[in-house]
Amino acid sequence: MTASHRRSADEPYSSEQIAALDLRAARLPRHVAIIMDGNGRWAQARGFPRIEGHRRGVSTVRSIIECCSRLNMQQLTLYCFSSENWKRPELEQKLLMRLLEQYLVEERAEIARQNLRFSVIGRREPLGEGVNREIDRTYEVASENTGMRLCLAINYGSRSELADAAQAIAREVAAGRLDPDAINESTIEAHLYTAGMPDPDLVIRTAGEMRVSNYLLWQISYAELWVTEKCWPDFDKDELFAALRDFAQRNRRFGGLSN
Repeated sequence: MTASHRRSADEPYSSEQIAALDLRAARLPRHVAIIMDGNGRWAQARGFPRIEGHRRGVSTVRSIIECCSRLNMQQLTLYCFSSENWKRPELEQKLLMRLLEQYLVEERAEIARQNLRFSVIGRREPLGEGVNREIDRTYEVASENTGMRLCLAINYGSRSELADAAQAIAREVAAGRLDPDAINESTIEAHLYTAGMPDPDLVIRTAGEMRVSNYLLWQISYAELWVTEKCWPDFDKDELFAALRDFAQRNRRFGGLSN
């Protein structure tokens, strides 16, 4: 593919293109959060080692990031590695960390080229020196970008996030900087890993599982949920567009009455 073709492929979708995809620009979500499930099952069903499913899943990540960016979404958050994933076999853990480090190195140029803002949420210390080094380098490369925010949830668990927020608030109270009676929802939101980010409008889960798996529990209180039977390596733009079409038809009342 030539450089000129790559540039044109990355241009934002026009209003005509969005309409041709049977999407409604005014009803597209600002923030999509995805639980990328089923990599291991996809691989095992084909006689591959589980890690091969994760490798194939990286290709899906690239495609979906580019598509969401072209749709001018404000943010895409991907559940890459949960705090519960440390329960997996040690070899799989090591391979996943190696794959994550490789992804950060290889995709850094794409993050810069697509003008993506970059964030990581989760407890970083257990990830190890190599992964943390590449996260920091990617932050540096993307520091002046102004496009869609790509947020990776790595060693993330929502209960841990809430516990960390509670501890931070308690320290401020103990130091006399915060009146306990002044604590409200905004106080909690300001101490979450996602402080300053919009809440997800749409949560997509692959591989047919009907649960949220400790993912952004505070932030998805009013999000729409959409589940597909497809495993993550088979999730493609057409499946994303199907989710967006369904989202556009939802009546989001936020506790009020329908118009």
